[in-house]
Amino acid sequence: MQHSIKKEKLGPMGDLMSEAVQSCVHCGFCLSACPTYKVKRQEMDTPRGRIILMKDVLEESLSLEKALPHIDGCLGCLACETSCPSGVEYKHLLAPFRERAEKERAPDLFRTLRRKLLLHTLPHPGRFRLGARLGRLFKPFIGILPKTLRPMLKLLPDKVPTKDTLPPVCPAIGERRARVALLTGCAQQVLAPGINRATINVLNRNGVEVVIPQDQECCGALAWHVGEAKAARANARNNLRAFPADVDAIITNAAGCGSGLHEYTLMLKGEAEEEQAQAFVKRVQDITVFLDQLGIEPPPPPSRSIKLAYQDACHLLHAQRVSDPPRCILKKIPNIEIVEMEDAEICCGSAGTYNIDQPETADELGQRKIQNILNTGAELVASGNIGCLTQLRTQLNKRAGPRILHTIEILDLAYQEKL
Repeated sequence: MQHSIKKEKLGPMGDLMSEAVQSCVHCGFCLSACPTYKVKRQEMDTPRGRIILMKDVLEESLSLEKALPHIDGCLGCLACETSCPSGVEYKHLLAPFRERAEKERAPDLFRTLRRKLLLHTLPHPGRFRLGARLGRLFKPFIGILPKTLRPMLKLLPDKVPTKDTLPPVCPAIGERRARVALLTGCAQQVLAPGINRATINVLNRNGVEVVIPQDQECCGALAWHVGEAKAARANARNNLRAFPADVDAIITNAAGCGSGLHEYTLMLKGEAEEEQAQAFVKRVQDITVFLDQLGIEPPPPPSRSIKLAYQDACHLLHAQRVSDPPRCILKKIPNIEIVEMEDAEICCGSAGTYNIDQPETADELGQRKIQNILNTGAELVASGNIGCLTQLRTQLNKRAGPRILHTIEILDLAYQEKL
């Protein structure tokens, strides 16, 4: 494809952005994989359509204002990368383009206030915990509040769990087989602290010592995926310093966070820490990948057969290309029958802050996902991302349905014979 993108204006990521544009041959394989195309049925709301729009903006033949509604509507789920026969690295174009767009878009007071509220709250567990508790007070009045605030309140749980303070080191039980550092996440610490506790329990039980770096921060993914690259790079630099080098792996238990850590090489492209980021990324592993490679002690069998549906988190399946390890881990539990759902590879609509920024599309995708889950007849649902868990529980909206838990929580309950 002929183009005249001025790469020198795009900084260190210019070559990657240009290559992503050039690689797209407009074959259309991405259309069936794109969640927003399934909802909107418009060419400009597909990956290839968005690539054309971004190309035209970068070539200065189209105004940013005309392209933004479609670019903002992208989930960033990266299902297009999985389906693309040409190997287009869509993430190399989308996040850097959004960084550029944030500097040039027309002012929007309500959008700016919402974005600042999210980015100054969600990545900071203490602030988010306080905000969540205050938000619950306003939840009964959600119908009369400004429309821009409603999606945030809708996602809050009815009760904010008690804070769980984790020790700096959690020793292995029995002979030590490995030593790892755990990324504890931000929103997850507030909304579902039991996920980190379950992660530590399972690792310790299987002979793994767990280190909790006390100076760690948000992985930076929330900021990075909405174009606030300066904040994301600050998070990345801090975590490069905070995590020890003398561990066998850096463990993540949230797909979005794991994907964020893997993108440190892109975030810090051309920066002084680029080489350090490359070494860091090589040690990052999702908890299910680590356990699958390590080999785990099979849990005792539940007292009955349980039908379980596994929900693929996009940033685990598409961004990290992790599909088999979570299923293999769950199959270690006797009497578990794993059933697959229709459109398992399609995003549930969470996608970082997407269900706050684009609530209508997110709600439709969430309802489709819930219906596909209900159609399986499963009584238990496993997923590997706090965003997915929150979205699914919200969309189920207190209807009768399956119990929705993190994959590692299910394994921990199996070990405790509480399934």
